[in-house]
Amino acid sequence: MGAGKRSLTMSAVAVVCALTVLGAPVTAYASQKQPTDPTPTTTPAPSPSGTGTPDAGSAPVTNEELEAVRAKLEGLYHDAAVATDAYNAAEEKADKQSAEIVDLANEIVKGQEKLDKLQDLIGAAARAQYRGGSLPPEVQLWLSENPQEFLEGADRLRQGQLATKGLLAEMKRTQDDLEQYSKDASARWEKLEANRKAKEKAKKKIKKQIAAAEKLESELEDDERERLAELEEDAARQSQAAWLDSGVLDEIDGKASEQGKKAVKFATDQIGKPYEWGAEGPRTYDCSGLTSQAWIAAGRGIPRTSQEQWRQLTRIPVENMRPGDLIIYNADASHVAMYIGDGAIVHAPRPGRTVTIAGAGSMPILGVVRPDA
Repeated sequence: MGAGKRSLTMSAVAVVCALTVLGAPVTAYASQKQPTDPTPTTTPAPSPSGTGTPDAGSAPVTNEELEAVRAKLEGLYHDAAVATDAYNAAEEKADKQSAEIVDLANEIVKGQEKLDKLQDLIGAAARAQYRGGSLPPEVQLWLSENPQEFLEGADRLRQGQLATKGLLAEMKRTQDDLEQYSKDASARWEKLEANRKAKEKAKKKIKKQIAAAEKLESELEDDERERLAELEEDAARQSQAAWLDSGVLDEIDGKASEQGKKAVKFATDQIGKPYEWGAEGPRTYDCSGLTSQAWIAAGRGIPRTSQEQWRQLTRIPVENMRPGDLIIYNADASHVAMYIGDGAIVHAPRPGRTVTIAGAGSMPILGVVRPDA
């Protein structure tokens, strides 16, 4: 094999060997209250703005100040959810691009092997033509697969000329294919690298937002954390009550499909497991990790992220939803939950919480999608 052949083959092998597994994915955020976090070690309480701490002996934190803390925590966890969706989307693309690069590398290897064989056949045909003999059996076998390029009954000289011309044309096509495969692999490699950077950027933002939220919560006293939990529960109850008062539940009477029942069972079986951004189980989940795995368990694959679930799945009116359907929350589709009937959902809310049941109207609903429409 010549130096050029070795170079192409080795570059293909290098592409395969260079592929690495890229990190994990998804979104989640919700204002629904779960069991409170373990008691933090720090004690100072936050100021109304959520930054800084009062001096020793200062007055207790008011409900207004705690409400400001709740709102700020909600914003931090929402931003973390948006970043998680970006991370998951980048990873999903990276997985696809990695597979495409492997396929292209395999095509390059097979193309190089074909090119080597063609060069050997061309050499054999040329030698036979020089000696004035008939075409070698391997050349006849190759050309017999392309009868339009090999005129049966032609004289010996004509056979040799046609053989050489046909093999050269085939070699040119193979060389062109190899060049295109190489260009495609390079382009996908560049996209893969761009997605890797996007993932790292999203990962940093996720950690930053979660760390800020945890720090804010850690600055609360035990009783203040309890009061904050009550505020979260009150906000969720009020939102759910307003949703129910709209009369929407009176019109929701859809029965779950067989796949929907399986998805609901899977999701509710995960209740109590911790939220973890980018997780798809079996021990931890983020919001879209839970819903996507539930539907995979039901026999239907769906997009990995809440934003893609909203974009790709069939949308249905809220009043027509049935158990197993997915409710997408927030204007940016940054959270998703599964409707389980009777105005309730099961979801993975946010860091520091566990998979739980909540009111379907406890968060701002963007819309409803049906995986098995």
